[in-house]
Amino acid sequence: MDNNNILQKLDGLESRYEEVSTLITDPNVISDQQRFVKLTKEYKDLEDIMKIRRRYIDCLEAIAEAKDILVNESDPDMKEMAREQLAENEALQPSLEEEVKIALIPKDPEDSKNVQMEIRAGTGGDEACLFAGDLFQMYKRFCEAKGWQLSVTDVSEGAVGGFKEIDFAVSGDDVYGVLKYESGVHRVQRVPVTESNGRMQTSAATVAVLPEADPFEVSINEGEIKWDTFRSSGAGGQNVNKVESGVRARYMWKNPNTGETEEILIECTETRDQPKNKERALARLRTYIYDREHQKYVDDIANRRKSLVSTGDRSAKIRTYNFPQGRVTDHRIGYTTHDLSGFLGGDIQPMIDALTVAENAERMKEAEL
Repeated sequence: MDNNNILQKLDGLESRYEEVSTLITDPNVISDQQRFVKLTKEYKDLEDIMKIRRRYIDCLEAIAEAKDILVNESDPDMKEMAREQLAENEALQPSLEEEVKIALIPKDPEDSKNVQMEIRAGTGGDEACLFAGDLFQMYKRFCEAKGWQLSVTDVSEGAVGGFKEIDFAVSGDDVYGVLKYESGVHRVQRVPVTESNGRMQTSAATVAVLPEADPFEVSINEGEIKWDTFRSSGAGGQNVNKVESGVRARYMWKNPNTGETEEILIECTETRDQPKNKERALARLRTYIYDREHQKYVDDIANRRKSLVSTGDRSAKIRTYNFPQGRVTDHRIGYTTHDLSGFLGGDIQPMIDALTVAENAERMKEAEL
């Protein structure tokens, strides 16, 4: 893409930026919460692009100015300064153009959302439960390092440790945009602590990362939700035996994609406060329905792209954790790290960065950038 094409695309966005900046101050728009939230997100994205646009234009103008001085100026000192300016900005130009191209990729509107995550033990019995526990600790440490808030909403513990299933919410900045790459089947190859003969075993756990739906994005008739309460089985001392703080929501939902009606069952035992657990269960119910209703959109993306970088295909085997070799391999992009202990300790950002680069390359091709 040459300079003119890049500038044309950026100039086209400038008029939209000015339009949106006016709209978000309009009282009629502010009163429409759904539209206001969407426009505010668009404004933030466009504002970031406008900052990059300004830096890119400054770079091009500096190059043009330096070339003009070299042609028309006779003063040796001025020419030397121009040569330095030209070299500096010509070196800067390619990286700015790459930054512009990435900024021009149409953003996934889900990327800025918080998430609901589910980790379920798969094949491998007790060892799969232990591995699910390892994955949860990995994500917990990663979230702590990012300054994100993680809260467990429901848990079913394994017989010898780990989890048969654990559901948790993560909130922070651009959480889904980072964690969406984790959806899929994670395999582990190691000698289980439960194995007395020292034989290596392959086990698996499934990770699902769902963008948390905003209340206005899903239509739920709360009057049709059947609520049950029960005594939480988690830690909590005497409170567990006396207070029914756990909540269970039953909701009959008609899938608009298939026309079929199904019962959705959501449990939440996150806190000792029943109203808070109800609020959290409602958030999970909205997210579950939103995920199902948008499955067609997700499938369309999968069909358009050759790789499975972030299609949300939770049946795909995406990653292997090999303990004898001390490595972690992501099968979608062939990325391998030999720091297995560091990876399970929460140092997963380099892998996510590599996946982001791979997806951006796909999306640039789609957008013809």
